[in-house]
Amino acid sequence: MQTNKQKIAHKQIKSVTYLAIVTNAVLFVLKLSVGLLSGSIALIADGIHSLSDMTTDLAVLLGVHIAAKEADQSHPYGHGRAETFSAGFIALLLAFVGSAMIYYAAIEIVKGEIADLHIAVLMAAIISVVVKEALYRITKRVAIKSHSTAVYANAWHQRSDAFSSVAVVIGFISLKAGFSYGDQIAAIAVGLMIIWVGVKVISDCLRELTEGAVDSDTISRIKDIINANSSIRQWHKLRSRTVGREVFLDLHILVDPDLNVAAGHEIAETLENTLHEQMSRPVNITVHIEPDIPTMRK
Repeated sequence: MQTNKQKIAHKQIKSVTYLAIVTNAVLFVLKLSVGLLSGSIALIADGIHSLSDMTTDLAVLLGVHIAAKEADQSHPYGHGRAETFSAGFIALLLAFVGSAMIYYAAIEIVKGEIADLHIAVLMAAIISVVVKEALYRITKRVAIKSHSTAVYANAWHQRSDAFSSVAVVIGFISLKAGFSYGDQIAAIAVGLMIIWVGVKVISDCLRELTEGAVDSDTISRIKDIINANSSIRQWHKLRSRTVGREVFLDLHILVDPDLNVAAGHEIAETLENTLHEQMSRPVNITVHIEPDIPTMRK
């Protein structure tokens, strides 16, 4: 059963992704039209980049749709990993886009071709930079709030479009200033940055897929919540992993050995409810209750 936090996160992710699809469609038409009319190969390529952003938007929507399905017999831990694979797909696209920018910039330098660009190219690129940077910030805010790797990767894919437009702006200015290869050099620098982000996202995906522990800040917060429960005399064997945006925990707690089963269950239930209330992301915890006797202490 989905928690209220998960439902809110899904709604926010879908809203910001639909906004991105509309934005990218408009920018694609704008860049392609101006690029064709002015003969700017760089702006046409930038327009195609905006079109590729729509591909990642659709990947996010698909990943979120699958991840929202309830746990079933074949997927008892839910379908959250669908978002992880979605993030991996976007990260690979980021690495491809960065590599393509470097490749085509190097080809242009080798060819030594210099075009005379119209002012409309500069205006279209500036509009793209402003719009896509704003979209990146909005998407990143949702990614942080929802703890979604896929949305975070998509935010950076939006920003990579802004960066490619920055390269167009630099190219236009440098060309007018008499330096022919300013845009190519800028494109290479941007391409390297985009590749680095793609590698980082892929690394995070592999960490989750190989059952890596939750980040240290989240673990520290969980430990504080456990320690604040006065009914828990001691605890050990805290293990964690993530499935999409959900944190899965298992924990052994030591309680008063004279308590009955119902009282012990109440302590575990209280701990679970406190984690749900105080953690910003969904938490699924399994608690093993042990009597607080010398042989059980670690």
